[in-house]
Amino acid sequence: MKVEKRLKKLGIELAKPTAPVGSYVNAVRTGNLLYLAGKGPGLPGKPLPTGKVGRDMTVEQAYGHARETGLSLIAVMKAELGDLDRVKRIVKVLGMVNAVPEFGQQPEVINGCSDLFVEVFGERGRHARSAVGMGSLPRGIPVEVEVIVEIEEAPSGKAKKAAKKKKR
Repeated sequence: MKVEKRLKKLGIELAKPTAPVGSYVNAVRTGNLLYLAGKGPGLPGKPLPTGKVGRDMTVEQAYGHARETGLSLIAVMKAELGDLDRVKRIVKVLGMVNAVPEFGQQPEVINGCSDLFVEVFGERGRHARSAVGMGSLPRGIPVEVEVIVEIEEAPSGKAKKAAKKKKR
């Protein structure tokens, strides 16, 4: 199933990616890899979620914030690639959780993002991952996630014509 159709079926509408808040860009491509800058949760028009997991919010709430973060990352992929079907594989996820020192359920929190990637991309969404605890994150957000994506080359004009002929 095409990724855009799967998003629609899941009832997911991607927001426009947020602009970087410093001297960096949302993504850098080198070869067939797309490196996405770290993103945090937050939906347009809503207050930025803040707080420490294990004190100010539950694992379940933080899981939801990690899922929101995954949506922001998919929006960046869409903006950078134009077509989400060019995502060959989610290669690596680094999930950071702003938590109290004794908190140890970082993997359960970052599953919010990982589960979303598998829902949206199927087997191509399964990835290697690290989930770590942090003493703080920018602006007090509860999670931040960065991703490395393997991408398919965009078909050239000749390749597009050949693909269309092949389908007939």
